[in-house]
Amino acid sequence: MIRVALVDDQALFRGGIRMLVDSQPDLEVAGEASDGREAIAMVERTRPDIVLMDIRMPVMDGIAATAEILRMPDAPKIVMLTTFDLDEAAARAIRGGASGFLLKDADPEFLLAAIRGVHAGSSVIAAGQTRDLFAEYAQRKAPPAQFASLTSREREIFALAARGLSNSEIAADEFLSEATVKTHISRILTKLGLRDRVQLVVFAYDHGLAG
Repeated sequence: MIRVALVDDQALFRGGIRMLVDSQPDLEVAGEASDGREAIAMVERTRPDIVLMDIRMPVMDGIAATAEILRMPDAPKIVMLTTFDLDEAAARAIRGGASGFLLKDADPEFLLAAIRGVHAGSSVIAAGQTRDLFAEYAQRKAPPAQFASLTSREREIFALAARGLSNSEIAADEFLSEATVKTHISRILTKLGLRDRVQLVVFAYDHGLAG
């Protein structure tokens, strides 16, 4: 069972997401909060797997709350909720460790797929939107020294993953098995000190490696 926490200052919006999540046999709502400060206490108390976190809230915003929550041991994965698809605040939150962002008016099936994908650790949320976001708000820096440690094959796979391709799409493009691609992705993330594929996309854009 995937336990999902909802953080948003609009009770009506939380109610709609709660109904959607609770309608799924593999998902349940672990708790709710209406601002970032409440969210921190709620996460400490309920220990959810995924937090859907609004960016703009009173008392403490979602970016500050995300930073606090991700410092907890065994922290949940956090998905930011935003009204705007190119939002600098969402970019800051993802750089700070959030696993991606979703538009508040996202299709319900897309939202459910995103929750499951993030929990599985294998999906970039709204890959096209994430790429657009960091194309808009990239912090151009020279690639760090550890990028040179990637093999030529790993660089090829890095470039495809940065474009948002799935493991199966990369496997087809590179004539590899999905298991081999997964191993390569894991090694790339370890070498670059990245947590997941969303962070890989951010890294690629911030260092001019998105192609």
